[in-house]
Amino acid sequence: MTAGDTNDRLDDEDYPAYSMGRAAEILGTTQGFLRAIGEARLITPLRSAGGHRRYSRYQLRIAARARELVDQGTPIEAACRIIIL
Repeated sequence: MTAGDTNDRLDDEDYPAYSMGRAAEILGTTQGFLRAIGEARLITPLRSAGGHRRYSRYQLRIAARARELVDQGTPIEAACRIIIL
């Protein structure tokens, strides 16, 4: 693997570059929130070889929208359905 290959992956918005902890930190939310939107099938994180959830930038954008709706008082299940539609 070359440095160019690594940079290409980091530029790919679908590359699962973020751990659950880092994703929660970026979004300003809890890991439980990420698990909940995963259970609601809004996003499906990829798993590392060790079984840890990994999120892409695209998934973080979707999660951020869900968080906005939840912060406005929308129940999490309803927020996920709204975004899916």
